[in-house]
Amino acid sequence: MHVSELSAVPEWLPEHLGGEGIEELYPPQAEAVEAGVTEGESLVASVPTASGKTLIAELAMTASVTRGGKALYIVPLRALAGEKRAEFETFEQYGLTVGVSTGNYDSDGEWLATCDIIVATSEKVDSLVRNDAPWIDQLSCVVADEVHLVDDGHRGPTLEVTLAKLRQRNPGLQTVALSATIGNPEILADWLDAELVDSTWRPIDLKKGVHFGQAIHLEDGEQHELGVRDGEKPTAAIVRDTLADEGSTLVFVNSRRNAEAEARRLTSTVEGELTADERDRLADIAAEIRDVSDTETSADLANAVEEGAAFHHAGLASDHRELVEEAFRDRLLKVVSATPTLAAGVNTPSRRVVVRDWRRYSGEAGGMEPLSVLEVHQMCGRAGRPGLDPYGESLLLAKSHDELDELFDRYIWTEPEPVRSKLAAEPALRTHLLATVASGFAGSRSGLLEFLDRTLYATQTDEGGRLERVTDSMLDYLVANDFLERDGDDLTATSLGHTVSRLYLDPMSAAEIVDGLQSADERPTALGLFHLVSRTPDMYELYLRSGDREEYTMIAHEHETEFLGSVPSEFEERWDDWLSALKTASMLDDWASELDENTITDRYGIGPGDLRGKVDTAEWLLSAAERLAGELGLEWAPAVREARTRVAHGIRTELIDLAGVRGVGRKRARRLFETGIEDRADLRNAEKSVVLGALRGRTKTAENVLENVGRSDPSMDGVELAGSVAVVGDESDENDQSSLGEF
Repeated sequence: MHVSELSAVPEWLPEHLGGEGIEELYPPQAEAVEAGVTEGESLVASVPTASGKTLIAELAMTASVTRGGKALYIVPLRALAGEKRAEFETFEQYGLTVGVSTGNYDSDGEWLATCDIIVATSEKVDSLVRNDAPWIDQLSCVVADEVHLVDDGHRGPTLEVTLAKLRQRNPGLQTVALSATIGNPEILADWLDAELVDSTWRPIDLKKGVHFGQAIHLEDGEQHELGVRDGEKPTAAIVRDTLADEGSTLVFVNSRRNAEAEARRLTSTVEGELTADERDRLADIAAEIRDVSDTETSADLANAVEEGAAFHHAGLASDHRELVEEAFRDRLLKVVSATPTLAAGVNTPSRRVVVRDWRRYSGEAGGMEPLSVLEVHQMCGRAGRPGLDPYGESLLLAKSHDELDELFDRYIWTEPEPVRSKLAAEPALRTHLLATVASGFAGSRSGLLEFLDRTLYATQTDEGGRLERVTDSMLDYLVANDFLERDGDDLTATSLGHTVSRLYLDPMSAAEIVDGLQSADERPTALGLFHLVSRTPDMYELYLRSGDREEYTMIAHEHETEFLGSVPSEFEERWDDWLSALKTASMLDDWASELDENTITDRYGIGPGDLRGKVDTAEWLLSAAERLAGELGLEWAPAVREARTRVAHGIRTELIDLAGVRGVGRKRARRLFETGIEDRADLRNAEKSVVLGALRGRTKTAENVLENVGRSDPSMDGVELAGSVAVVGDESDENDQSSLGEF
C-alpha cells in the first residue's frame, strides 16, 4: 500500500512520511490500515521488532487527533517515554502538541489537557486516573506499547487495570495494543474487542541459530564456520567476526557482574578496530560518563567505552544508560554486554545478538532456571536494523551436542509462551481494589466484581471463584485498616483511603507508615523514618550479604529507641526482612549525612542507579508519609519533611535552606556553608568574591545561583576570587547530584 492511499489521516501525513523515506507501508502496517486503524477501530498488532509497530500507532493517533480527539501512548519504561517523545515531536511542525508525564504520582497532570498526544508510563496513567485528571474523558485513542508485559508480575496488573478503566470511562475508545510476537494474541484481541494483525514479517531477514564448536548452526539447516581461536571465548570470536563485516554486537548475560566482566574482556577484541575519529568521539562520551557520577562503576564504564565496548544494566544511572544507548545506535560502540533490561523496548538494534546466558538465578526456584521463550525472542529481535544492516543474526551458545539440540528445541523452534494475567495476586489486587472504589469506578462489592469481569484475567481464567475469593480477602484487609467502609454490599473509600489512593501507595505501605507514625512518643529521627519507609512493600530492600546479619543486629541494638512501630524478635521469621530494611535505611542515612557516592556504592555493593532509585523512592514515600501525618493530625509532619528534604538532596540538617536553591546541591551547599554562608539570606547578601570562590571560580554558575536566590545584581563582571580555589577546568566534583530525586 502506497502512503498516498491512506485515508482518514491528516492531509500532511503522506507527504511527511515521504520525506522520511516511507513511500510503501510494510505488510503488517497495510494490514492494520485495512483492519481500520485509521478509522478508529481497535487493533492488536503482534509483529516482530523493527517491523513498523510505531508507525501503526502514529497512524491511529494522528487520525484520531484529526477527528478532534486526544491520543495517549502508554510505555512500560521512563527511558522509552523519552525516546517516543523525540519521535512524536516531529509532528509539532504541523501544529500538534506532544507532552510526556512519568513522575509525580500525586498530581492530576492538568497541563496535559493542552496536548494532542501524551506519552506516559502505565503507572503514571493509573495515577492520573486516580487523581481524576479531567482530560482523561477527552481521550479517543490509547496505544499500549509492549502490551505483552501484562504478563509481568510487577507491572502487568497496573497496565491491565488501567486499560480496563480507560475503556470503561471512554466507551468509544480506540485501543491499539502493540507487541512483539506472542503465543496468544487472539486472547488479547478478544479482551480488547479488537481486530488482530498477527504477522511474522520483518523488513530484513532475522537468522536465528546456535554457535557450537567452530560453527554457526542456523534454524534453516544452514551451517557456516566461525572459528574460535586458542584462548578465545566464543563470544569474543563472534564479536571479532561481526566487526570484520563492519557490524556491531549486543551480548545478553544473566547478571550485572557478568555484564561488566564481559565488557572488560571484549575491549581487547574491539579496541584495535577503532578509527582515530571514533577514538576521539568515544573519549568525549567517556568524559560525559565520568561526569555522571564519581563511582567505581562510572569509571569502569568510561574505561570500557574509550575502547569501544560498554555494559548496560539497571545498576547504572539513567544518564549512563542513555549515553551508552546513543553511542551504540551511532555505531561508535562496537559491542554492548547487557542484562535483559536492554531488551525491554528501547531502540538499540545491532547486526548480531548473542544470548550468552540462557539461564539465570531465581530466588523462587532456589537456583538457576531457563529464561522464557518470549524473553529470548525479545532479545533476538534486537538483531538487524533496517537501512543499515543487510540482515540480523541472533545466536545462543552451546557447550555440547546435547545442549545444541536442547537450545533448538527450547528456543529456536518453539513459539513464545501465551501471555497470562497476573491480576489475581494479592499485592496487585489490594492496590487496585482500593483505587477502583476511591476513583468511583465501583461503589459496591458486586460493582467491583463487575469491573473485574472486564479485565484480561476474567477473559482467560478457568479458575472459577478464585478472583472472588482473593477480592473478599483484600476487602477485609482494606476495611480493617480504615481505607474502606462497608455497609452491606456497598463500599465507600474513607478520607484516608482516598489519600492513599491518590498518593499511589500500596495500602500495606500506608498501613505500615500510619502505624509507625502513630507509635512515636517523641520526634522521630531521620534513621527511624528512613527505616519506616524502607520496610514498606513499595521499597525494594537491599539484600543481606554474608556477615550483614551480625553487623545490622548490632546497629539495631544501638539505635533501638529510634525505630517506629513494633520491633520483631531476632528469633522471628521476619527478622531478616527487618534487618534488610535497616541496611537500606543505613544507606539512605549515609547519603543524607553527605557521604560521597563512591563510598556508599562500595560499602553497600550497589551501582549508582541503585542508589538513585532508592533515594527517589524514599523521597516519594516520605512525601506520602508527610501527607498521611497531616491527614491524621499527627505532630510529626515537620520531622518527616526534614528527613525527606535531607534524603532528596543528600545533606545534613544545616544545609536544608541552602541546598534548596536551584543550582546549588549538596557539594556546593557544603562549600558555601564552610565560608560562613549558612542560608538563603546570607547567600543573597554575601560578597560576590566569596560566592565565586566557594563555587570554584565558575562565573556562570555563580551568576545563576545568585539570580535564583533573588539577588538583584547577580553579574560577576570584574569580580575576583576570594580564598584558595581549585582549577576552574577541574570538573571532578561538579557532578554534585543537585537532587537525585529529579532523575
